[in-house]
Amino acid sequence: MFIDPRTTNSLWASVLVETLRRCGVGHVVISPGSRSTPLTLAFAAQTDLNAISVLDERSAAFFALGLAKQQHRPVALLCTSGTAAANYFPAIVEASESGVPLLVLTADRPPEMRACASGQTIDQQKLFGGYVTWFHELAVPMASEAMLRYLRQTIVHAVGRTTRLEGGPVHLNVPFRDPLVPMGDNSDADKLAAGIDWDHFFAQTKSDLPEWQLAAPPPYLVSEVHGIIVVGPESRREPGEFVDLVGALARKLGWPVLTDGLSPLRNFGEVVPNVVTTTDLILRHATAAERLTPEVVLVVGGWPTSKVLRAWVEASGARIFLQSGRLDNRDSLHGRTQTFPSLEALVQLLPEITEPNGYQRLWASYERRIRAALDARLRGLTELFEGKAAWLLGQHLPEDTAMVVANSMPVRDVEYFWPANARRVRPFCNRGANGIDGTLSTALGIAHDSGRPTVLVTGDLALLHDTNGFLLRPKFRGGLTIVLINNHGGGIFEHLPVAQIEAAFEEFFATPQEVDFATLCQAYDVEHVVVKDWPHFAALIGTLPAQGIRVLELRTDRKRDAATRKGLFAEIAATLG
Repeated sequence: MFIDPRTTNSLWASVLVETLRRCGVGHVVISPGSRSTPLTLAFAAQTDLNAISVLDERSAAFFALGLAKQQHRPVALLCTSGTAAANYFPAIVEASESGVPLLVLTADRPPEMRACASGQTIDQQKLFGGYVTWFHELAVPMASEAMLRYLRQTIVHAVGRTTRLEGGPVHLNVPFRDPLVPMGDNSDADKLAAGIDWDHFFAQTKSDLPEWQLAAPPPYLVSEVHGIIVVGPESRREPGEFVDLVGALARKLGWPVLTDGLSPLRNFGEVVPNVVTTTDLILRHATAAERLTPEVVLVVGGWPTSKVLRAWVEASGARIFLQSGRLDNRDSLHGRTQTFPSLEALVQLLPEITEPNGYQRLWASYERRIRAALDARLRGLTELFEGKAAWLLGQHLPEDTAMVVANSMPVRDVEYFWPANARRVRPFCNRGANGIDGTLSTALGIAHDSGRPTVLVTGDLALLHDTNGFLLRPKFRGGLTIVLINNHGGGIFEHLPVAQIEAAFEEFFATPQEVDFATLCQAYDVEHVVVKDWPHFAALIGTLPAQGIRVLELRTDRKRDAATRKGLFAEIAATLG
């Protein structure tokens, strides 16, 4: 336990930091600045808490987001006053939408120094609006035991709010008066600290908040109906625990399990029965989509990536049960939806069933036919096609790899082509807000000190949008292999109607770029390898370095790949007759 009584500010800051440590916060990401000096020094002095300094605030916030995703526990984020905090906004939006526990500490000038043209001062009150689960401005530090108790309990509550229900970011605005550096002694703070029994003071520190309970299983969740389990992205809990729960759910209901590419279910072999990996391709066949119309849909882990699947569910008019512990509305389809909070409670309450029904067997038949045709077609492709990269990653990544997938085309190719396997790959993606910002920094946070190799699959624009993340390289502990799909622009736009508007398409949508990534990597002292062919790629991803950052550049043609993708979808759907 470290308590610094030299000044009121240092005492206040050290109590705050010690409370965070006792609440289970193990990491803080710090953006350098002046007004946050008391807290920065307190974090630096706390040997049981890992403090990491990151220059760029946007990168720092996404790095903290990645750490929180990796560890499934709150990570603190600290910056100085002024526009520094505004640069945290994109990551906070993502944390809000994804339910990631971030505790954001923004230092500030005291109230009397605001709205009077003092330097590096903006209005930080509720700066992040509705994107945080809770906002509070701490009192200006005071040398009073009653105020230190207030500080302790406020921090305890704040940490609890980051993990309550399904979690999210909390914002604490933290004002400090000068002097910021603890030069000299403050007799009031020193006397106060000497008179407090610190072991007793921190003895009751807790951050636990109660979970909701499910009293009875929702109706219509029975094996006799035409029901499907839709499993979307899931990275908020340990994948093995989640997969076991869904496996138990699937065995009790006997329903087909439609798995998103970002769900860990595709990577855990036979743990979950009735898994379907080709949903998007099956539902592109009109007759199959009609025959498979569900009566009941049970959604676990959020809605999946596939727009085709979501549109099909919406058109079906099926009764929807959505597992979510959040208070906000997570039903983007606005269907006949009932929300329940606890997957564990549901599994315990459901009765055992006997055999899967004919509806499940129909899904299994379509899955076998589509998967066989898809694998055969991809196996025969020799050109460097983006979709085949996702397919090969699912077959060659080492066991227990963490895989971060960028938004836009990479996440869709994982959805379309990623096969079922038993490699226990752990997928991550910023699917809360679906943005490309902060992709590299998030991946570095997920990989940092994780003890497992990590892969980032990204397009060129997503990587370029966050190249400041490479500034973390000297402090990065872990191994990150970046599979860079370089198609010289935004490939996803080739699949949208705007691609037909030739006059504006290339300049304003495709956003072509001609960056030499080898030179870029050299500037940051990052290893760079150009992929020659598919055997070369399979060898490179089959063994991942435990330390350092490596970029594997796969140079493709986005217009050719768009045409290949469309032709492949039509060809595969035709196999259903």
